[in-house]
Amino acid sequence: MAVNIEAYNNIIDELKSTNVQLVAVSKTKPVEDIRALYDAGQRDFGENYVQEITEKQPTLPADINWHFIGHLQSNKVKYIAPFVYLIHGVDSLKLLQEINKQAAKNNRIIDCLLQIYIAQEESKFGLDENELNEIITNLSSLSNVRVTGLMGMASFSDDLSKVKNEFHNLKTIFDKLKLQELPANCQPTILSMGMSGDYTIAIEEGSTLARIGSLLFGARG
Repeated sequence: MAVNIEAYNNIIDELKSTNVQLVAVSKTKPVEDIRALYDAGQRDFGENYVQEITEKQPTLPADINWHFIGHLQSNKVKYIAPFVYLIHGVDSLKLLQEINKQAAKNNRIIDCLLQIYIAQEESKFGLDENELNEIITNLSSLSNVRVTGLMGMASFSDDLSKVKNEFHNLKTIFDKLKLQELPANCQPTILSMGMSGDYTIAIEEGSTLARIGSLLFGARG
């Protein structure tokens, strides 16, 4: 299926009324599809795989904001550090330290979201509240990263009340974080939660950024 521009325009209109940002999840999709959505006005694209994002980035317009939304391994950070706009899934202090190191090598400050574990699924990654607080405590020593918010993935479930509850829990953690005395490089304004199947629930629960792929690009082959 080609890019669904009508669906894109409808989603953009829907999100505008709630001030929610759209990241178009373009993993496994060809550069032609990304360019079609770019031509329709989209600038923020999300990729899950380091090899794929590093291959696509040089072939597409320079004003695209590339979001890395997959599980990032420390040894792969160096490949995306020169250009990545926002890293969504930071789930350990060790990974944040490596991002800081590679950002310094590129004379950049890289924005990051800390991923919180909210789903009752072993396949999901993320921090608990104690680990979150440990990172915040160590953050002032990492001068080349900036934590701009939190991210979480709900359970893959038809039980909408369960999904809603998980998003609600993440919003509670986010609100609690904002009330703390925070280091200068922790400015939590982004709450990234919600994908194609559950973004409307996520927005109801306070999401400020939705990661939507299949509604725009069609199901992945």
